[in-house]
Amino acid sequence: MGGLLGLVQGINKVLWGPPMMIVLVGFGIISTVYLGFPQFRRLGLGFKESFGKIFSKDANKEGSMSSFQSLATAVAAQVGTGNIGGVATAIVSGGPGAIFWMWIVAILGMSTISVEALLAQKYRETKDGDLVGGPAYYLSKGLREKNLAGLGSALAGFFAVMIIIALGFVGNMVQSNSIASVMESAFGINPLVIGIVLAIFAALIFIGGMGRIAKFAELVVPIMALVYVIGSIALLIRFSDMIGPVISAIFKGAFTGEAVLGGLAGVAVKNAIRYGVARGLFSNEAGMGSTPNSHAVADVAHPVIQGTVAMVGVFIDTIIVCTATALIVLVSGANVTAIEQGLNGPVVTQMAFQSAFGDLGGKFLAIALMFFAFTTVVGWYYFGESNIKYLFHSKTAIRIYQVIVLIFVVLGSTMHVELVWELADMFNAIMVIPNVIGLLILLNGAKELYGDYDEQVRSGKALHYHYKYQ
Repeated sequence: MGGLLGLVQGINKVLWGPPMMIVLVGFGIISTVYLGFPQFRRLGLGFKESFGKIFSKDANKEGSMSSFQSLATAVAAQVGTGNIGGVATAIVSGGPGAIFWMWIVAILGMSTISVEALLAQKYRETKDGDLVGGPAYYLSKGLREKNLAGLGSALAGFFAVMIIIALGFVGNMVQSNSIASVMESAFGINPLVIGIVLAIFAALIFIGGMGRIAKFAELVVPIMALVYVIGSIALLIRFSDMIGPVISAIFKGAFTGEAVLGGLAGVAVKNAIRYGVARGLFSNEAGMGSTPNSHAVADVAHPVIQGTVAMVGVFIDTIIVCTATALIVLVSGANVTAIEQGLNGPVVTQMAFQSAFGDLGGKFLAIALMFFAFTTVVGWYYFGESNIKYLFHSKTAIRIYQVIVLIFVVLGSTMHVELVWELADMFNAIMVIPNVIGLLILLNGAKELYGDYDEQVRSGKALHYHYKYQ
């Protein structure tokens, strides 16, 4: 096991070195400038479309999700162990400065994810009565339009395989692993038992298809995020005198190698960037090609609407939930204890709550993470299923995929946390490559969609206009 861990860590040092940073941050900058800073100019529209129609009684089309359901499914996947364990890992390994770089990735990622959602909407298809879409579809169809059919098919097939492995299998091992570790710590439950119970509940949702997944996400995601943020605010009130020094340490640590707030002496700025970017991507998934699979099936009048809604998902995930976790870990000093004891992952965040509220705080975090991670299992399963449909035209393939996912959920609950996280980082990085290649080639198509929508707004037709999907 140690040899495998060393091998994967070596691969990640290459994958998550300067090239990946340039790819992710570079595309975020390019798309931000090229599309006219949509994360600043259009985020308001995203919030209006996301939450302004939650209680609308208008039925969405058969085989689709409402805009809010698509967002909820995306956020279900985005808000998971990355927000609890991943943020803590970033701080312990990269220092408080990692949080600054996580914010930068989020701001740039809003533009990136809007491009993904726009293209996913434009190139979606209908299979067996349900809408499907995502990178595999816009890579194959979009690049075909650019007379790059061979490249498009190769990238689409490679991406589809990678997302199935990265999220459906390895990613869901991360989720079950994190749930098992905190539930064992808080309640003393055997990790294997936890894994089996998780698999049973997941199976009950999987077999209900898109409709049950959408309803589950729509109901659970808003409640779990709100409860966690309220709990975090309560903890921050307990340590309110530390909020100022913590904010200062985040900005100072982002640009210096100086130890702050108990951080490791000499932690290089590159480590802050490496872990901030890596955990930021793992959490908000912008550029990774995962959430477009849910945004593609939203029943909206124009792709731009869902493109702005997708940005809201990154805002909720990183700017709100990840920041809440970062602050509670730092104000409580849990990162200092973790470094002294050689701890990492979600148990660090759990220690933060325990320091403020005792055993009750530890149990609260365990239950919160269970919901965060379980909703991610559901969301990631769905993303993988969309790509199973791309690769295979068989319901049998979907059933086989469901069984394998459930097996990995059980296996993940018993594995070593460090290896699981490193495997997740590796496959996430591999997923990014074909997706970003496609995004660069098709970026002009996203700009044309924004231009088309703006023209409808200027002409006063936006409220009555419906984009002509292919």
